[in-house]
Amino acid sequence: MASKALVLGSGGITGAAWEVGLVAGLAARGVDLTAADLIVGTSAGSLAGAQLTSGIGLAELYAALCAPSEVAVTATMGRALMLRYGLAVFTPGTAARARRRLGRVARASPPLAEAERRAVIGAWLPSHEWPAQRLLITAVDADTGECTTFDAASGASLIEAVSASCAVPGVWPPVRINGRRWMDGGMRSAANADLAAGFDRVVVLAPLWRGMRVMPAALHQCQQLAAAGSAVVLVTPNAESATAMGNLLDSAGRADAVRAGYAQAEAALPDVAALWTGERRASTADPAAAP
Repeated sequence: MASKALVLGSGGITGAAWEVGLVAGLAARGVDLTAADLIVGTSAGSLAGAQLTSGIGLAELYAALCAPSEVAVTATMGRALMLRYGLAVFTPGTAARARRRLGRVARASPPLAEAERRAVIGAWLPSHEWPAQRLLITAVDADTGECTTFDAASGASLIEAVSASCAVPGVWPPVRINGRRWMDGGMRSAANADLAAGFDRVVVLAPLWRGMRVMPAALHQCQQLAAAGSAVVLVTPNAESATAMGNLLDSAGRADAVRAGYAQAEAALPDVAALWTGERRASTADPAAAP
């Protein structure tokens, strides 16, 4: 039987909602991506992945995200912070050095009490237990730049893992797990789609798909997967979804984003369904980029 992987990329609070809406919309049209053998979640994708594997029905999960958020979170990434990102990423050096520079940005983030962060993430997770399904959540060590994945056997709680993967440098401080400080998994790659290597069929949902020098673009990683023999479909926000997502770090936009993802599922369905059912076979050609 062909192995299947679902990759959920970074994209803030509204990006996570868009991903859930897209998965729910596809399921309503007969394609259930939550049946994947592996789900990889990065930043927003870690939140979406934990929600999608919580055991809550997709229709119920969609309805919950259409309602106002139980907790309000609003943040922005201003020019000064974006300049610090640019200096960290585009200054010559290896990817590991760039991540260490981003780690310095992360360690200088405004303080946030862990109890407050846990309360927010906990309110957004229908279940606080790791799923039986294989879920990998990415994070980056804010001191060393080392990348890791958390899973049910990692010793981290689900809330800790999601909190770490969502710890955007300069916005939210790193999360301490097992004596180390972890920041947003998107500091390695916006999607980390390469973690699905070896799977026969891979669907990548990427609210943010562009790369930044040493941070590979989702399309590039999908092309590498395809070259290695995987059948791959990459789905990125269409114009309507991008508008609905607005400020990615504002929970007030969650309802618009989840509805936009649900609606976009209609256009994405042909490519995704063909791959998931096996009609689309592995190729070294560019992976399909569904609208």
